[in-house]
Amino acid sequence: MAANGNGNVAIENGSVRNGPGKIQTQKSHNGICHDDSGPTVKAQTIDELHSLQQKKSAPSTPVTGSQTPFATLSDQERQKMQLQSISASLASLTRETGPKVVKGDPAKNPKVAHVTHHQHVAPTIAVSDSSLKFTHVLYNLSPAELYEQAIKYEKGSFITSNGAMATLSGAKTGRSPRDKRVVKDDVTENELWWGKGSPNIEMDEQTFLVNRERAVDYLNSLDKVFVNDQFLNWDPENQIKVRIVSARAYHSLFMHNMCIRPTPEELENFGTPDFTIYNAGQFPCNRFTHYMTSSTSIDLNLARREMVILGTQYAGEMKKGLFSVMHYLMPKRQILSLHSGCNMGKDGDVALFFGLSGTGKTTLSTDHNRYLIGDDEHCWSENCVSNIEGGCYAKCIDLSREKEPDIWNAIRFGTVLENVVFDEHNREVDYSDKSVTENTRAAYPIEFIPNAKLPCVGPHPKNVILLACDAFGVLPPVSKLSLAQTMYHFISGYTALVAGTEDGIKEPQATFSACFGAAFIMLHPTKYAAMLAEKMERHGATGWLVNTGWSGGSYGSGNRIKLQYTRKIIDAIHNGSLLDAEYKKSEIFGLETPIEVEGVPSEILDPVNVWSDKEAYNETLLKLAGLFKNNFETFTNYRIGNGDTLTEEILAAGPIF
Repeated sequence: MAANGNGNVAIENGSVRNGPGKIQTQKSHNGICHDDSGPTVKAQTIDELHSLQQKKSAPSTPVTGSQTPFATLSDQERQKMQLQSISASLASLTRETGPKVVKGDPAKNPKVAHVTHHQHVAPTIAVSDSSLKFTHVLYNLSPAELYEQAIKYEKGSFITSNGAMATLSGAKTGRSPRDKRVVKDDVTENELWWGKGSPNIEMDEQTFLVNRERAVDYLNSLDKVFVNDQFLNWDPENQIKVRIVSARAYHSLFMHNMCIRPTPEELENFGTPDFTIYNAGQFPCNRFTHYMTSSTSIDLNLARREMVILGTQYAGEMKKGLFSVMHYLMPKRQILSLHSGCNMGKDGDVALFFGLSGTGKTTLSTDHNRYLIGDDEHCWSENCVSNIEGGCYAKCIDLSREKEPDIWNAIRFGTVLENVVFDEHNREVDYSDKSVTENTRAAYPIEFIPNAKLPCVGPHPKNVILLACDAFGVLPPVSKLSLAQTMYHFISGYTALVAGTEDGIKEPQATFSACFGAAFIMLHPTKYAAMLAEKMERHGATGWLVNTGWSGGSYGSGNRIKLQYTRKIIDAIHNGSLLDAEYKKSEIFGLETPIEVEGVPSEILDPVNVWSDKEAYNETLLKLAGLFKNNFETFTNYRIGNGDTLTEEILAAGPIF
């Protein structure tokens, strides 16, 4: 009889006894049943035991003499040079010396054994306390290490059920374009786009230096700072080295994902960065400083190749700030910088996708039958098209596995989830919850997308697709553009937003954003447009205008064009069949529209066919044409090329009444 629930009675060989039965084991010939013991761990304390748990990474750069500049240096000398470079980056402009910096977490290194001095300065009675302390540098930490730092020390950081790290960006849950400033000096005064319509708001050099000093002093006052040394642009001939100094593990992990991650060999030979970001995050700017309009300030100094962030912890400021820098640096090399998605077919045909929010740029550039080169920022050089970034920054609001499986599956360990809401017990994310903000985001390395092309470089684009969600319902679903029309619509950057229904407003609102990214461009839009036209003409690319908005009426009366029809149109562009289609020219806008597209109802290809009220169609068409015309007046007097005014050919490519 087995023991009862209380374990008090057991019958063994017919006898009754108290307590559980004795467990019998069979001994082996040497008297040991099962021996899984090993040698005693050589550790005297728990700390020593923990030190054995973490394997130290050994440098993997082969010593090849003159091929690598640091090959003849010892590990200690190489580390010293690296720390001196970081110290120089953090140097105060008034004290003309960098802080004493050491590597490692101060919590793990309470006693500093090794320190490097950028300059050896003997302490005197006039030295401030800041020069007596050490700044610990957490350098290019791995995602796992950054998880630990965030969860230990940053309130609001958690691991979600899918393995991603959820965190908060503080009071600012989006960019602050009105607080972005660019230093206007003798060079940038003539090079950059200033004035009406421009995103560039000026500041002077002195004010920038005041803000830089404020940010650097704040970072140096901390016990530890995070430093990322990374790259921009997958094209190795035109790569930019960037250094990001920040106060939060969240920011370090975000940039680890968004920039291109160096190999150990590249990191050892990184040297001096081409551009540096000082992200003081939560520390505000001084409101009494010239040009400041709030406690937030994002400042670019192109001469110094530096960016300062004060008073906002929104990580997107770093991403878009670097994009602005690339919009300045790349055209100087005759490389076109583009705010676009990019994919490539199995036969090597590349397509660029331009579009503002809500046009379907991410959805249409993500295609299981094509390789993803990138989702947001690209360069088009003499040799190739290349992704600027090493990751993706996807919107998460209302994200579902069914609608966006690639993004859904990319949200895993290593991904940063920004401002999302999750269940406090099981940590499952509710992507529909807008309690913190509607601008919830996920930042993850591009290799988390299964069909990503690595390295993120492709041949010259074959098709340039401009996407517009026309809520007025008068643009055709697809139009083939001439070069002049491509320039006109690229400069215009049109889409239409539908106003919120809470206040009963249902009238579409036209939105124009030059080059489909006016907030980030540095030069006049016509300069980017001229470069785009030149590259398209040289490499035989075709321009297309694709309307993903309404048909048969404006928003409220018509219907949105079905995604399946838009995908058929995009497929016809990719496979080249749309080039051979028969076309007719539309009125007012003068767009070449196909008569037939396989898989798409022919009647919707000409918008007037599906409007029951033809008079209302004509009125709406003229209204939209007027909005285009008014918007383009900003650019008509700008000089393009060798001193010529904006050509009549481009103006004629717009709507004609």
